[in-house]
Parts: sequence; C-alpha cells; structure tokens
Amino acid sequence: MNSKHKHTGIVFLLRTLLCLLTLLYSTQLFAHHVLGRPSYSLNEDSNTPPSIQMESRIGDYFVTFMAFPAFPRPNEPGRVHLYASRLDNGKPYKGEVTFKVRDDSWFSKNEEVLGAQVIDDNVYRQGFLFNKEGNYLITAEFIDNEEPYVIELPLQIGTPAPVGPVGLAVGIVIFTLISINIIQRKRRYRLKTLRTSH
Repeated sequence: MNSKHKHTGIVFLLRTLLCLLTLLYSTQLFAHHVLGRPSYSLNEDSNTPPSIQMESRIGDYFVTFMAFPAFPRPNEPGRVHLYASRLDNGKPYKGEVTFKVRDDSWFSKNEEVLGAQVIDDNVYRQGFLFNKEGNYLITAEFIDNEEPYVIELPLQIGTPAPVGPVGLAVGIVIFTLISINIIQRKRRYRLKTLRTSH
C-alpha cells in the first residue's frame, strides 16, 4: 500500500513538472515581434548570399523561395524573395503574394502578416526585422485559378541555442527521473540496513 502511494506521488510530480515546462515554453513563444518592411526600403545592391533557399513544384508552379542575408540577426533588416513560374509555359505569376510569419514551434499559433507584395522584375520581395533570436517560419500565400498556394520557409534568426527548448525539457525530465531513482535506492538500502541490524 505504501509503495503504491509513492508511485502515485512520483507520477503526479512528473506530470506537474511536464505541465510547468510546457507553460514556461509556451509563454516565451509570444515574446517575439516582427516588423514587415516594404520592398523599396531594402538595399538591392547587396550581393549577400541567401541563408536558405527552397525550390519546389507546387500545383501548376515551380517556386523558388530564399531569405537574405546569409546569417540574419535580431534588429537587422533582412528580406525574402519569391519566384513563381508556371510549369507549362514558364510565365511568372503576376498577382499579389501575402507574406506571413510565425514562430517555428509546436505550440505557436501567433501569426503576423509581414505584407502583401506585387511582382517587381519577376520577383516578389518582402522585408523583415526580428527583435529576438529564434526559429521562425515565413509563409508566402497566393491564389491562382481559385486554387490557394502556400509556401513555407524556415528561418533561423541569430545563433542557434546549443540545446533547444525540447532538448532542455527532456534533459530536466531525465535528471528528475534519475534523482528519484537514486532517492528510492537510498531509502531501500536504509530500510534493508535497519532490518538486518534488528
């Protein structure tokens, strides 16, 4: 009966710890703020290579999506470029593209619109400015022939953390389980010693 209560207490402790870690992590997700910048405010003379480039066939289009500069940092302007050309004739999409951003994490639903851009020399350009380091997901959306197109580009702002939040949570849980195991072993050893001494 006593061991059953101990087991229930350990399970309750672990569940409480996981809930607290989840709440702590999810409250940090909404601390980021992003400002959209119009394409004309960016310096296009820069020869900076993109930090990441994504090419894909989506529906009737071949899409190239890239972000500049190579290593975007907080409080420094950057930009994304989108090229979308039809697979059948190679002509570029000519409508409007809306750019959005959100935290690239499991719990994030907070999404901001960076801006809506029109084509300029066969390219859609959207500026951004991030206040905080982190992993983000920039989304470009457009509609052609009543069919929606959504293209996502993951973006790392600043230096990546050596251990991410999920890794940190897993590490804390493992440390807690090991600590509980050591405490239980010490108790058993003490009880065994007391029984043998009597």
